[in-house]
Amino acid sequence: MMITRDWQRNRDMWVRVLEKQTGQGVDAWNRRLRKETFADERRLRSWLTRQGVTGYAQQLLVMERFGYPDFVTANADQLIGAQYADRPQLRPIYDAILKAVTSFGDVILQARKGYVSLVTPRRTFARIIPTTKTRIDLGLRIAGLSPGGRLQRSRIHETMRVQVGLTSPKDVDAEVKAWLRRAYAENTF
Repeated sequence: MMITRDWQRNRDMWVRVLEKQTGQGVDAWNRRLRKETFADERRLRSWLTRQGVTGYAQQLLVMERFGYPDFVTANADQLIGAQYADRPQLRPIYDAILKAVTSFGDVILQARKGYVSLVTPRRTFARIIPTTKTRIDLGLRIAGLSPGGRLQRSRIHETMRVQVGLTSPKDVDAEVKAWLRRAYAENTF
């Protein structure tokens, strides 16, 4: 089964962090913020720090006061669509990767502004990034697999040591599918 997530899940987590950190919810904090005058984000952050609000909870309140970025309010379909808006020829490659992982088991797609993470119930096992107008890079979290042949040293994320460049849906071949399956299996349990 494939589940798609966007930033809403993160926002929900930030709300829980705020409540745990301060004992008050977003509405209570917004009432407090309306009573104060903050010329800019720096001053708001300084005030929140003095109130004991840090990290994700602070970021949430900054966005509540100064506005949420478009990528945080967009749903997953909008985020993914925007990644391929100026390079529609890459979308079939993305679709081929998704088709390849559908038989693995539970896969969560975490859509972000510039990439999509493929996640097992445990953790991320791959990341899809439309890197250029002609290539998608697929980062893989596979232990002990070194760059060589089609596999390159990854520039995607430190937990994904290798990546493969894909320029056509045909590039999502048996070899790439085997790497995806191995990455999924290694990161499931």
